[in-house]
Formats: sequence, C-alpha cells, structure tokens
Amino acid sequence: MKHVIFGGDGFVGRHLAKQLIADGEQVVIADIVNENLDFYRDAEIIHCDVTRPEDISKVPLTADDMVYNLSAKMLSPLQVRAKRHEFFYPVNYDGTKNIIEAMDKAGANRLVHFTTDMIYGHTLTFPMTEEHPQAPLGEYGQSKLDTEFLAAEWREKGMSISLFRPRLIIGPGRLGILEKLFKLVDYNLPVPMIGSGKNPYQFISVFDCAEAARLAWKAGVPNEAYNLGSVNPPSVRKLLGDLIKHAGSKSFLVPTPGWAVKRTLDLFDLMNMPIMDPEQYLIADENCVLDVSKGERQLGWVPQYRDEDMLIAAYDEYHAQKAQGGSVTSGQVAPAE
Repeated sequence: MKHVIFGGDGFVGRHLAKQLIADGEQVVIADIVNENLDFYRDAEIIHCDVTRPEDISKVPLTADDMVYNLSAKMLSPLQVRAKRHEFFYPVNYDGTKNIIEAMDKAGANRLVHFTTDMIYGHTLTFPMTEEHPQAPLGEYGQSKLDTEFLAAEWREKGMSISLFRPRLIIGPGRLGILEKLFKLVDYNLPVPMIGSGKNPYQFISVFDCAEAARLAWKAGVPNEAYNLGSVNPPSVRKLLGDLIKHAGSKSFLVPTPGWAVKRTLDLFDLMNMPIMDPEQYLIADENCVLDVSKGERQLGWVPQYRDEDMLIAAYDEYHAQKAQGGSVTSGQVAPAE
C-alpha cells in the first residue's frame, strides 16, 4: 500500500507527507508545483495538474492505495466577483471529480478530502457542530460544499471518504491575509476590528490538520465529516492585544460598528475593488467557533496548539524572514489546505 497525496507540496500536504515518510510509509506526491524539500528525497514526485484528467492518469493508483486530496484554490489572492467561479471551480470541484473518477477506475476506494468551515455560512448555533446548516456566502465555500455532495454520491457507490472542515489554517507555509495585520503592528498603526472584538476567533494548526488526516487513515477512513479547529479560542480583542504586546508595538485596537464596515466592504466588492472576500468579513464579528469533539470521539484527534501561540509564532517567523531580507510571501497562513 502507498499513500498518494494530491497537493502534496501544498500547505497541509507537505506536513502530512513528512509525517508519513517518518513513519516509514511509501508516499507519492502529485502536485503542480515542487519546491524540492529535503524530505521529498524519500517520496515519489509526479507533476500533476488536477484539472487535467490526462495528468491524473499518470499517477500510479492501485486498489490498495490510500488517497488524500489537498489540492485547492483558496481565498488568497483576492478575486473580483465576476472571476470567482472560474477561479475556484476548476481545481476545487472539477479537480476533486477527476481524482475520484481516477480512483474508481483503479479500484481505489479510500479518500481523505479537505473542504472548509465556510460551507456553513452565517453562524446559527454556537458552537457549530457538523450538523450545522450549510449556506455558503460565496463561490469558494460553494465549490467546497459541492465536493461534499460529490463525495456523498460516491459513498453510495462504495467509497470510504472522510471529510475535514478546517477553520483558518495557520503554520509554516503561507502568509495570506495576516500580512496586512503584521504590517500594521510593525508600523505602530491602529488595528481596526470588525465589531467590538468580544467574539472569539479560532485558528487550526497545519500540524493538527496533517495529524487529523493521518488518524482518519488509521481509523479506516470513516464516512464522516469532521470540524477542525482549536479548543477554547480567545476573543479577537485578546488575540490581537497579546500580539501587539508581544511585538512591543504601539498599535492599539479600534472597535468599529460591524454593520457599517460590512456595508462599506460590500460597496468596494460591488465596485470590483475588494479589500476582503465577503466570505471572510461577513462572519468576522460572529461567534463562529467549530465544535471539534467529534474528531476526538471517533478518531482520537485532539488539537495541540493554542490560537495565541500560533499567531505569535506566525508573527515571529514573518519578522525573522523580513529581517533576513527574504520574501515573506511564503509565510504562515492559508484559509484552507
């Protein structure tokens, strides 16, 4: 048996691959990019664009393989409204469909697939369990929800598919939206919040995501969906306040009327000048916290990293790269895989 990771050179993928290789497992990394990380010496590397079935056909899938789909387009870089569907769907939905169809042809029937908590949309219950109503607020969340519908169809045909719905993933790998925050802190500028900042904000570590995927394999790939998030997330005010204090910055937090900020951001979005994606700002002042107890009950998965520690570690790495004169665009955060 081998582990085939589509998107294996991506954010979660590289950490999952590293862990599996360390455990002595045979790993195949199928990705459109390859940064030649040191641990790839012990893995088979295949160039693969998941939007091209002919590329996927070159991946040596067999019936015994364990397959992971971590390939995705995410909310960074920002897209104007008219281009969001064509940006997200070819990889997120069509790519998933291509992978599953190739698995079916090879007789492989075990898949771990990452979607997103953004399939839920506005927060209706607190905390949000996996049974929360699903009403995405944009094309990204909808593209991921449509892959869950696809998974349901293939489960009926005999496939075992474990789905993971992470909050904002943080850890070594990418920077994304946090770069704007870190620049404000570095320049001692005010840090605006959407709303009062009293609501909690929840991250999930890239390492915890990789471990969840590994444990799903160990548990026999249950036909279930699992939320991924930290435990006991702090308020936005505390999270940002601790960062400012750690940085020794003179920045201060500025609460704002959430409704007014959202309508302003809506206007910029309508003008094709997005500052944030609606899927981010429309829920920014809500009590959007995932209940992650199902993963513990069924997989033995317990998140190991605190939100405060993750954000400060991300800032420190960003600052270290900046001090060394290196690029910070490969920093610390991504909304999904």
